[in-house]
Amino acid sequence: MDTPLASSGLAHVWSQGDAVTRTVALVLLVMSLATWIIILWKVLDQRAQRQQAKASEGFWHSADFAEGLDKLGAADNNPFRALAVEGREAQRHILHKDGRQAPQLHDSLDVSDWIERCLRRTLDDHIAKAQSGLTVLASIASTAPFVGLFGTVWGIYHALLGIGAAGQVSIDQVAGPIGEALIMTALGLLVAIPAVLGYNALVRGNKAILHRLNRFAHDLHAYFVTGARVSSGADAKVLPMKKA
Repeated sequence: MDTPLASSGLAHVWSQGDAVTRTVALVLLVMSLATWIIILWKVLDQRAQRQQAKASEGFWHSADFAEGLDKLGAADNNPFRALAVEGREAQRHILHKDGRQAPQLHDSLDVSDWIERCLRRTLDDHIAKAQSGLTVLASIASTAPFVGLFGTVWGIYHALLGIGAAGQVSIDQVAGPIGEALIMTALGLLVAIPAVLGYNALVRGNKAILHRLNRFAHDLHAYFVTGARVSSGADAKVLPMKKA
């Protein structure tokens, strides 16, 4: 004779559930896999960017711009290197150092404004990339409990139909099907909780990296406009660096 423990659980819910119950379980499984994949992907990405942020300070201790780029690294997804390259190209373009002779509309802009616009555009591109996947996490965190609740309501409904068709039943016969239906709510919470915690942690990580990027962009702007890096602080020292 089957024990209550053997006849309950996820396997029993799956085997005894109908198409709707199984679909809800599969949806929650996909949500859970997507959550952990996104969290792992973004954690590794932020870890690499934190290492790149540490290397960015060595950029200012280089003899020239080319050496500074080498210290930043050659990774294509390095936002600090992207800022430095974009700033250099913006300066060359607005000052006609790239060999261009024909005037263009942006030539009427101030050098400082043009370089700032180019650096801001690169920052915006990084922010959009950094936020990719976070919308999915937020959606999973907000919808997974309701998906699980729907599975529970559907399971209870069918359990009550079966109990009603059986006629007079005891409490132990009622508790089994109802308890199995409540498993779907628990699954929904198990999917939503990591999504919420992961989303909050990743948002905090993005803010910390963006703070370092903004500071680096500010220094780059000062360097390309004035030829020196203006340090933060009350004394506002100017740190010269040879150009490439």
